[in-house]
Amino acid sequence: MAEVKTISQFKSKLAGGAARPNLFEVSIPSFPSGITEAWNSGDNAENGTFKFLCKAANLPASIVAPINVPFRGRNLKIAGDKTFEPWTVTIINDEDFKLRTAFERWSNILSRLEDNTGVTNPGSYMTDAYVQQLGRGAEKFSTANTGGQHSVLRTYKFYDIWPDNISAIALSYDSTNAVEEFTVSFQVQYFTIGDSLESNTGAVGETQIS
Repeated sequence: MAEVKTISQFKSKLAGGAARPNLFEVSIPSFPSGITEAWNSGDNAENGTFKFLCKAANLPASIVAPINVPFRGRNLKIAGDKTFEPWTVTIINDEDFKLRTAFERWSNILSRLEDNTGVTNPGSYMTDAYVQQLGRGAEKFSTANTGGQHSVLRTYKFYDIWPDNISAIALSYDSTNAVEEFTVSFQVQYFTIGDSLESNTGAVGETQIS
């Protein structure tokens, strides 16, 4: 027979109050060269803007494709290769079009609009990105929230990404009480997963899953 579970037992298992999907931060610490030059903005100002205006992202899925091995009318499913799906972010478009311009320039160095030429060295157009799941307190399972800091519950680092799709922005007289948004889809070579107790104001710390 199944054990009766009580609300008090459930509370004890939910010691952290559950992770919240609206507590996160996305960063691209270094945009490829040739993009930021047009802005005359130093000290990675573009990343600071991106951290605020990146409205939505996702923690990536972990996918291992199966290999079917036939045997006497049945298939034995064995583990195949891990695959990495595109990673997508949603960005609020400010009136300076700073981030929209950055991603359009990034796409243009991959394949120029007018003549289909582009850079050939992958290191010239690839970079890394981070998405962090934040906690509500300064530490995991904290009993008090002192404010001013978030704990970092989980860090995903995406390696050698580049944008393959920058979405259109729909314009319409019917759109009222709304702000412009667009999505950017990135191709990802691979990602690593880590835990960190460091503040989101500090460096990213990783304890890599092996």
